Amino acid sequence: MSQLPLSQSEAPPAPIALNGVAWMRQNLFNSWFNSVLTGICLVLIYLGVRGAITWLSQAQWQVLQVNLKLFFVGFYPPELVWRLWLIPALVAGLGGLSGSPFAPTSKRGLQGIAIGFLLFGVLVLALPLSWSSRLWLLGISLLAAIGFGTGQKIPALASWLPWLWVLSFPVVLWLIGGGLGLKSVESSMWTGLLLTLLLAVVSIFLAFPLGVLLDLGRRSDLPVVRSLSTLYIEIVRGLPLIGILFIAQVMLPLFLPQRIRPDPLIRAIAGLVIFSAAYLAEVMRGGLQSIPKGQGEAAKALGLSSPLTMLLIVLPQALRNVLPAIVGQFISLFKDTSLLAIFSLVELTGVSRSVLAQPEFQGRYAEVYLFAGALYWVFCYSMSQASRRLERSGASRR
Repeated sequence: MSQLPLSQSEAPPAPIALNGVAWMRQNLFNSWFNSVLTGICLVLIYLGVRGAITWLSQAQWQVLQVNLKLFFVGFYPPELVWRLWLIPALVAGLGGLSGSPFAPTSKRGLQGIAIGFLLFGVLVLALPLSWSSRLWLLGISLLAAIGFGTGQKIPALASWLPWLWVLSFPVVLWLIGGGLGLKSVESSMWTGLLLTLLLAVVSIFLAFPLGVLLDLGRRSDLPVVRSLSTLYIEIVRGLPLIGILFIAQVMLPLFLPQRIRPDPLIRAIAGLVIFSAAYLAEVMRGGLQSIPKGQGEAAKALGLSSPLTMLLIVLPQALRNVLPAIVGQFISLFKDTSLLAIFSLVELTGVSRSVLAQPEFQGRYAEVYLFAGALYWVFCYSMSQASRRLERSGASRR
């Protein structure tokens, strides 16, 4: 039966727009309990904001201005810092090119992106930086805009993006370490945020494929492979990360020939990879179990072999299903690099300790660690936002 149209008396009432006072009366002061709770929250917010403003006005921010270079590049030779500026320039160009397929196509969305670039330029000019640093940052933002525009004009470049990112990795290592025409820089000089990012990126780059292989080994029909993979995953997941880092720093040289003594940086990366791969394997196990068996059976019916079925059909869908969990593990790995300060690796947390050891800035714990925490938050939040963009893009293509 078709529904008859509602008469005016039977039509639902239109929602009533509330002004600010009416909204607060309805939602915050609608009972004596909510009124008391709202009053307590307002007092706590007032005290917190007043204390934060008082502390911000009395804080000695000179400790950050004086040691800004130390936080970012540590003890890297000043005359070679231009090589490090080329790395964010390269990443910005590829990032703009990679972000163009996921950017809004509406006029309003493009205007928002343009306003974002403009605000970044204003912020760069307002920050207490040297003119050379300002010019580098403006050039980097310009490269990001050029990459974004190029991706909009030439959509076919999107198929080359994975290979471009892979090829950029050895270029970045070459710029940092030198060689092949560039002056070499010892790994002991790689400190500060530079070392934190390098440890995180290399560990992610190595741990992800190892985690996938471990999960595939756990699902293997070969008993030896399945048992070894399961044993590795369960043992590593049962140990704390700090214990694995100690093992990598102290015991790893014992398993190698006497003439081979890995750099402490290599040992740190090995510990992070060993730990993260086990957790990524468990994440991938959940993703692979979420794919119906009919997908693999249909692929085999079409003549695809088992490796091709896994590589082309099952694995891409599993990665899409567990993308938030994978990015969450990457974020945890990025933050776990702070533990390496215990092993005399002067990454971001280690540099913070070095700054606090300066006689004129002793006791400025809040300013230093607040700045370090802000840097960690910026990169973790960026990874989270990139993950959400990929999720929305994947959902729209289904």
